[in-house]
Amino acid sequence: MRKVVLFIAMSLDGYIADKSGGVDWLNGEDENAKSVDTYSAFIKNVDTVIMGWNTYHQVVTELSPLEWPYSGLTSYIITNRTLSSSGEIIFISKSPCELVQQLSQEKGKDIWICGGADIIHQLMQKNLIDIYYISIIPTILGNGIPLFGPIGSELKLKLVNTQTSNGITDLIYEKRA
Repeated sequence: MRKVVLFIAMSLDGYIADKSGGVDWLNGEDENAKSVDTYSAFIKNVDTVIMGWNTYHQVVTELSPLEWPYSGLTSYIITNRTLSSSGEIIFISKSPCELVQQLSQEKGKDIWICGGADIIHQLMQKNLIDIYYISIIPTILGNGIPLFGPIGSELKLKLVNTQTSNGITDLIYEKRA
């Protein structure tokens, strides 16, 4: 069965974006220092990306406007907008939980939950995330879009790995039975 993986960075105080949705603070202690490339190892096990409209829009307008960075992966963009899908980018209005439950039953590699906070929150409420790969950035934002919110129940996790590079701490948890 495919694993559902949250691979995301957050500030030390738990935010995935600043109050205006910006992510230009996503770097280590020294912007010129070489950091460990965790993304390349992670992405080898993924063939599907799920994100919301805001995350998609930020990717195509700010972060990578000239090239879709998830080429080779099937990308599901959850939105209520009526848009035409093209090749690897599929616009869908299904709930994140329905989509994940459907895709989990299909053959393939892992499913990456890329963002945003509302999608993550809904999946956490139904305990549908198998692996939490969270990079803690050495920045305190003081305000912004929080990664975690109330979910109504406790989720027990097991720490399976940690790694630190350039002040960034990667924590990898799996859900416990």
